[in-house]
Amino acid sequence: MLELRHLKTLLSLREHGSLVAVADDLCLTPSAISHQLKELEQYYGHEIVNRRSRPVQFTPIGLRLLQLADDILPQIQASQADISRLIHGQTGRIIFSSECHSCFDWLMPLLNQYRTQYPDVDLDFNAGFESNPHELLQMGEFDLLITADPIELKDIEYFPIFEYESRLVFSSTHPLNRKTDIQATDLAEETLICYPVDKHRLDIMAKLFIPANLQPKAIRTTDFTPMLIQLVASNRGFTALPDWVAYEYEQKGWVTSKRLTCVSPQGLRRTLYAGYRVMEKDKSYFVGFLNQLEKFSKQRRDYYTK
Repeated sequence: MLELRHLKTLLSLREHGSLVAVADDLCLTPSAISHQLKELEQYYGHEIVNRRSRPVQFTPIGLRLLQLADDILPQIQASQADISRLIHGQTGRIIFSSECHSCFDWLMPLLNQYRTQYPDVDLDFNAGFESNPHELLQMGEFDLLITADPIELKDIEYFPIFEYESRLVFSSTHPLNRKTDIQATDLAEETLICYPVDKHRLDIMAKLFIPANLQPKAIRTTDFTPMLIQLVASNRGFTALPDWVAYEYEQKGWVTSKRLTCVSPQGLRRTLYAGYRVMEKDKSYFVGFLNQLEKFSKQRRDYYTK
């Protein structure tokens, strides 16, 4: 019977040219190498090598077996390496989902850093915005959820990433820019421009309009932050965005942002969390991402508390 050890021996024999050298290479005795060759010759009923030549010459059957060894052994070695990485948690897949449309601004650089440490981990994103993302996380539809609304579910943990302020955003010529204390009644006469998610998951709806039993005059949605900013800048309405997004476009002079002091003196403040299944912590590549997320969280806190 042809075995992998036979193919390894033939490759070594091609490289070293003698039974003694092969024995040293494979940590076997010359008689063990000779015995392997006899096994092959008995199996095929034909010589594999010409042992009388120096270096050893392969017969046509031996050459065909060498070709087989060249084809098979690299695949086996690659598979063994993959299996080893799987066993030690160095390869796998993380599927992300986010209730925060603007999170990609800070998440993408973080993922690029992670890829340098775990190049064998496939990173993917769940398409679309689900109405029940926490339950889908629990069911395994994706592996990590970015959310500002953690829900207590069996076998789900949440890691607090950072606190942020949701700020009102207007065009630079909007009349409400002159008002120091904007109330829900002021905004009820305006069109709210927002992402296409359930209104209860929008900070400004959940924390301002709904508690005040009010609604904006109209709601217009768009998937993309640049389009949202363009609509606001052209006086089509107002929006509420996380501070890091509002500041970016405010510095460009496209819009202005204001604090929602009617909610609290510190404004409308929320915390972003990363939700995941507890079982994922058994995978070292997933723990590696959580560690990087924790490091990012600390760096952001240190930056904003200076």
